[in-house]
Amino acid sequence: MKRAPFLMIAAPLMLAGCSLAPKTALPPPPVPQGWPVGDAYLIESEAALPILSYKQLFTDARLQSLVEQALANNRDLRTAYANLAAARAQVRVSRAAQFPAIGVSASGDYADRGGSGGAGSSFALQGGVTAFELDLFGRLANANAADRDRALATEAASRTVRLSLIADLANAWAAYGADRDLLAIAQETATNARENVRLTKARLDGGVAPRTDLRQAEQILATAEDAIAQQQTAIAQDENLIRLLVGGDVDPALFPASLAEVTPAVAAPPAGMRSEILLRRPDVIQAEYLLRAANADIGVARARLFPTISLTGLLGFASDALSSLFDKGSFAWSAGGNASASIFDFGGRRAGVAVSEAQRDAALASYEGAIQTAFREVADALAVQGTIAERVRAAAANTEAAADTARLSDARYKGGVDSFLASLDAQRSLYAARRSEIATGLLLVQTRIALFSALGGDSSAGSAAR
Repeated sequence: MKRAPFLMIAAPLMLAGCSLAPKTALPPPPVPQGWPVGDAYLIESEAALPILSYKQLFTDARLQSLVEQALANNRDLRTAYANLAAARAQVRVSRAAQFPAIGVSASGDYADRGGSGGAGSSFALQGGVTAFELDLFGRLANANAADRDRALATEAASRTVRLSLIADLANAWAAYGADRDLLAIAQETATNARENVRLTKARLDGGVAPRTDLRQAEQILATAEDAIAQQQTAIAQDENLIRLLVGGDVDPALFPASLAEVTPAVAAPPAGMRSEILLRRPDVIQAEYLLRAANADIGVARARLFPTISLTGLLGFASDALSSLFDKGSFAWSAGGNASASIFDFGGRRAGVAVSEAQRDAALASYEGAIQTAFREVADALAVQGTIAERVRAAAANTEAAADTARLSDARYKGGVDSFLASLDAQRSLYAARRSEIATGLLLVQTRIALFSALGGDSSAGSAAR
């Protein structure tokens, strides 16, 4: 009979490990097992791809220095880390609800009754469990699991911010180099246009050329001067963007002088990738943990269908005199419990379960959608990478041919064989060809950066919220 109270308390505690949450079953990735192949794609081997680091692909010390500064100072990344700290703290909050709340209170009073009864004092010290809910159906455990999964999702989101920051900074650095080249082309074109204006004016004054030739030459010059102003603006904006991403001032020596310095500094990711690598992308990991959290929420909603049982306990000492506070007769204890259950709530709690299940289905669709989106981004980048070398070669050949055409047209014009309009058309074609070559070279670099980002490079999936 002496064991009966113990058994009455122990039995509910043993049942507290029950959970009404369904098991999380991740679906197979809704994408093919390999990347597309064909004329537009590079044929990849089936070897495993290691986790990428930006230092493996961004080999220029200047770009690495900018990335390190950005990782230390970027405000968006600081915000993401603060959100992660809050999510981790929330895990500790929900975890604490699974344990008894213990409190201590003390009181004392003194009364002077005057001539009728003299003076008297009393003191009390109490301590015990003020509240403890028996988690018979796993409501508190599932709530903590949901918070933990959300913290892990927040951690993955912070890695997404970090990855995007690195990619954005590399793209801005490359764009700066390309804009420096475009400015040089515009300045060179303007110099040549000024010389043409001078020569055409001299021919006009000598009665050799009509006024239309001069006006057309002036149009070319005005177009080049406008391009110079535009490129100066673009370079200033590139610098502003880099400063924003870095989170502070930037040493001018860290900027590239041209796209020729950028291209070898950004290497292509290694070959040998299978589509399972996408499961390491931070956004896919975030979607997976949100799915797990939604699954745990179902357990919380289901547990609300059952009664809530709470225990309280109190023990302490009470005495009319401080000296006898800890005497044997001063000790007292009490224990109690309560149970509550809703009999009829018009289906509200069952509707709560339905809400959680619908949210789980939405999280599942989001998880699969994240994988499919990741696959498309990588496949698109591979499609460009598979053909970009030919495009770069063709752009260079086009520039060479346009330059030769411009030289020949200018010579034929000066020799009186062709009109000035033919020479101007050749100069316009050369200007467009040179700009196109720069744009294609920039696309080559941007594709490498996009592939690094799409593969979820420079991220680790093994950390946990604490």
